[in-house]
Amino acid sequence: MTITPILLCGGSGTRLWPLSRKSFPKQFAPLLGEESLFQASARRLSGPGFGHPVVVTAEPFRFIAAEQIAAAGQPGAALLIEPEGRDTAPAILAAALFAAAEDPAALLLVAPSDHVIPDAEAFRAAVAAGRPAAEEGRIVTFGIRPDRAETGYGYLELDEAPDLTAPPAPHPLRAFVEKPDAARAEAMVAGGRHLWNAGIFLFRADALLREAREHAPDLLDAAEAALAGASRDLGFIRLDPSHWSRAPAISIDYALMEKARALSVVPFAGRWSDLGDWASVWRETEEAGLSRGGQATAIDCEGTLLRSESPGQRIVGIGLRDMVAVAMPDAVLVAPRDRAQQVKEAVAALKAERAPQAESFPRDHRPWGWFESLAMGDRFQVKRIVVKPGGALSLQSHHHRAEHWIVVQGTARVTVDDEVRLLTENQSVYIPLGAIHRLENPGKLPMVLIEVQTGAYLGEDDIVRYEDVYARS
Repeated sequence: MTITPILLCGGSGTRLWPLSRKSFPKQFAPLLGEESLFQASARRLSGPGFGHPVVVTAEPFRFIAAEQIAAAGQPGAALLIEPEGRDTAPAILAAALFAAAEDPAALLLVAPSDHVIPDAEAFRAAVAAGRPAAEEGRIVTFGIRPDRAETGYGYLELDEAPDLTAPPAPHPLRAFVEKPDAARAEAMVAGGRHLWNAGIFLFRADALLREAREHAPDLLDAAEAALAGASRDLGFIRLDPSHWSRAPAISIDYALMEKARALSVVPFAGRWSDLGDWASVWRETEEAGLSRGGQATAIDCEGTLLRSESPGQRIVGIGLRDMVAVAMPDAVLVAPRDRAQQVKEAVAALKAERAPQAESFPRDHRPWGWFESLAMGDRFQVKRIVVKPGGALSLQSHHHRAEHWIVVQGTARVTVDDEVRLLTENQSVYIPLGAIHRLENPGKLPMVLIEVQTGAYLGEDDIVRYEDVYARS
């Protein structure tokens, strides 16, 4: 029996602002290399012994998730779309029900998609160690060896301190422990009987559903109804919104795991991080006390993270000690490293000020590619638009703006009312206000154009769609 990974990627974390935002959260960002955290998770849970994953994500991220999972070598993944975020318990139950429809005893490995586990082989060995217990009907979780007294994580309490130098093996779970204060965290780490709770679980589908029927029947009923009423389009499985809204917003730990009886823990002694803030990114990437990303120059800096996320934009630090500085095209974060957790407060303050930077990413991802604003003023806006090979914008018109398109890379097929023409590099076309138009990339390479908008209103909601290959309304 193969293990089916359940990848959870519907969250919209803010603790890595300004890189991670509600419109483009950290799991889809290449924080530690060329691949995103989501893609690295998919690769880690693939290969011999693993089947195609079930991906649970949110409506705004469905095309990003589909594109990234295919690029990670998993084109056969099933994609379940949550109508709204309801925490982890409903998402996991929906995925378990989906897998159980094909095989009630399917072996499932639930994992957040934004964690970092550099030694994938060691983690797969820990999963293999927990497999016999899961096949017997137990729920297996994986506890991380703590290397510091961390107050930002929950813990797993064992009856006795595990031998972390021995091959991984299941141990009975005594209790889940909430995020502790500093003193208690120090005591737990010193005692050796506590591991970090990574939120990773291995179980048979029927075993989890049995626990749900006993401990959370209303939650299970809502998930069952949402899956039964699901609709399919473009390869996505959209859970029914009306039934989904009845599911309580609750984590899997609170809903089931803290009440379940047959739980085991496999200790994992390898490196692990949930990249929960910029301090943790610094820990994963620092060399000689410095972490640099993009075009970053450090002069006499120590314990500092410097990161530029905009091509052509250089960040320079001079004489910095234990600081974080992250530069985006539209926002810059500067903070002491030990106050990185307070980034959430900054996001809340920006939301209160109605600043778009609080939630909106400067690059707007769409199923056909992406665009970003380069300049904006009174009655005009300039954008860069990138359309992937085979991509097509909807057939549309605008009430309040005209557009001028200049192709700077590749070939564009442009429809304006009844005329269809091909444009190549350095050619342009004018789209009058009210004209019905479409932009397509018929080539094999990305097509890039500059769009100049002029008009009284330039909002993205000024679109009347007539046709759309991606079934957007």
